[in-house]
Amino acid sequence: MTATAEPRGTADGATLASDHLVERRSRRPGLKALRDGWTIGKRNLRHFTRLPRLLVFSTIQPVMFVLLFGTVFDGAVRGALPNGFPDYLAFVMPGIFIQSTIFRMTQTAVGLAEDLEKGVIDRFRSLPMARSGVLIGRTIADLVRSMAVILLMVAVGMAVGFRFGNGPLAAVAAVAIVGVFGYALSWAFVNIAMVAGGTESAQSASFVLAFPLSFVSSVFVPTESYSIGWLAAIARNSPVTAAADAARGLAVAGPVAGPVVKTLIWAAVLLAVFVPLSVARFRRLE
Repeated sequence: MTATAEPRGTADGATLASDHLVERRSRRPGLKALRDGWTIGKRNLRHFTRLPRLLVFSTIQPVMFVLLFGTVFDGAVRGALPNGFPDYLAFVMPGIFIQSTIFRMTQTAVGLAEDLEKGVIDRFRSLPMARSGVLIGRTIADLVRSMAVILLMVAVGMAVGFRFGNGPLAAVAAVAIVGVFGYALSWAFVNIAMVAGGTESAQSASFVLAFPLSFVSSVFVPTESYSIGWLAAIARNSPVTAAADAARGLAVAGPVAGPVVKTLIWAAVLLAVFVPLSVARFRRLE
């Protein structure tokens, strides 16, 4: 009897196909992390929309800042405004975009710390997914929520008299630069969640970082108005000042190129430092 040849594509074929699939996936770990991150991001967004009280309260604070700062302090600050700003609302609105984004990103640390406490992250780690995908998903979801709040603030600001002075494309660019800076900064808050050891600790530590970042900057007043020299120096060189000035220059008036370049450099530095640091600490939690 002559031996019959084993059909091609059975055991050896399956092994080759499996090896090819593993090799193809291993060549694209970044794509897998982004795909897994988007899956986790959608989960976080669904969780947010199912809590209407959280949705309402997270939008009240920035709207209050627009209404209070834009109207209450106009008479006191108008005389110190740089050229090109007709009133305080025109000056402070882009700054409030940045300030609101910073405080919105504190919820990245709080939400991630809460998921760690409740064991949600442990369940994610049991799945065949990229470890960085969990963190990417959290930051993407919080960025989407932050941009939604910014758009609401724009609507409220325009209702009380704010206007973009450089056209629609510059307005879109102003909102985009806020988003880029906010996303980069959110990774610093991810790192806080990794080391805080609990939700309350993460909330306290995030506030300690967010408060001085927001107020020792050009968010609410020009840095030239600072009466303490060393504090003015810190404010002038703050990444928040660069982002606020970039958004302000694009949206209303003032220099554009310098602040935008500084903001992008700061964003790149923040991502280069805190993304690998956060992922490494996340892996050590295992």
